[in-house]
Amino acid sequence: MQQDELKKKALAYHEMDGVPGKITVVPSKPCQTADDLSLAYTPGVAKAVLEIAERPEDAYRYTSKGNLVAVISNGTAILGLGDRGPLASKPVMEGKGVLFKRFADIDVFDIEVNETDPKKLIELVKAISPTFGGVNLEDIKAPECFEIEQTLIKECDIPIFHDDQHGTAIISTAGLMNAAEIVGKKLSDIKLVINGAGAAGISCAKMFLSAGIKKENLLMCDSKGVLHSGRSSELNAQKREFARTTDKRSLADALKGADVLIGLSAADCVTPEMLLGMAKDPIIFAMANPNPEIDYELAISTRSDLIMATGRSDYPNQINNVLGFPFIFRGALDVRSRIISEGMKMAAAKALAALTKEAVPESVSKAYGGKKFSFGREYIVPKPFDPRVIEWEAVAVAKAACEEGLAAKPIKDWDAYKASLKKRMEKYW
Repeated sequence: MQQDELKKKALAYHEMDGVPGKITVVPSKPCQTADDLSLAYTPGVAKAVLEIAERPEDAYRYTSKGNLVAVISNGTAILGLGDRGPLASKPVMEGKGVLFKRFADIDVFDIEVNETDPKKLIELVKAISPTFGGVNLEDIKAPECFEIEQTLIKECDIPIFHDDQHGTAIISTAGLMNAAEIVGKKLSDIKLVINGAGAAGISCAKMFLSAGIKKENLLMCDSKGVLHSGRSSELNAQKREFARTTDKRSLADALKGADVLIGLSAADCVTPEMLLGMAKDPIIFAMANPNPEIDYELAISTRSDLIMATGRSDYPNQINNVLGFPFIFRGALDVRSRIISEGMKMAAAKALAALTKEAVPESVSKAYGGKKFSFGREYIVPKPFDPRVIEWEAVAVAKAACEEGLAAKPIKDWDAYKASLKKRMEKYW
């Protein structure tokens, strides 16, 4: 789709039917009679207030807290568009609300905050956290995002999840595990390059190490080139963790003989010559949006033996965060986990990798114009419109929380939970 046409269609979508924006709030209980009103508000509401004041856990019984997530941004790193401010981030945050509801039946309030001071933003999120069952931080720039998320995880009693970091890492890990299997390479043997040392790049690196990549086989680049030990004084703490003793300095140097390129950087920074210097059966995740690090058609015409993924929906193997955050929060909320742990994230990645190998239902093919999908070079992660994702991923996340002792409301009957998820989502399919 041409950019002018896309702009016209996107703007029309956002003001369709004379209703600006993409989300609204509707009551979940009737309010049609005087009696209804007396229960919804005064005097009946006082009974719920007193119960919660005596037993705070009852907020999960008598309010929407347990199924309500805050999507919070200060607009300092919006998609691939940079710092455009909190107001400009609102369409993205509303979009997250649509995806939470559509794919996991989770309600969202989007909150755009005019604050760039990390400590003040932390205090603000802490102050409003009693409203919510969880917080999805979004489009907050690095390195501030690391401090903000880690502090809030320690100081809040609900899951805090910065999707720009972990969403990309989880889906990429699932895709990498499957791609490596397809080309017959062990993760422990793979030489991997990450181009982009921001929030997503750092989180991907950490998760790849947990999945089996060896630290000595991982090189990371930022806009100045390879993170190497000679640059330690100029690097922040997160980047220093991945600085290597190496004589490689540029992205081109790093890619010589590499098996995998993970791109989380900028459009068109990878050349055909760089691809040609990589190892046999290279794996390329070019996830810069809207335009990848190397054009898809150019890449596949340069190397017929590669596996290529992007962040775009119009090419095979889209690495799409919507495969992560709705289902991860669904599982975490349903067992009332206080955090989303590393084990829960890895459980999500493994569930997605395993589901990809299952036969794909006809409904998924219909959602994608009749295209057939099967495990292979052009299908390394599930499609978002696969209705089975919630059953596989949310269950895996909830199980991990229970096994790690993180669940305040552990599930005992997993078959019943899986059936409840399927029933819950019937209205959307």
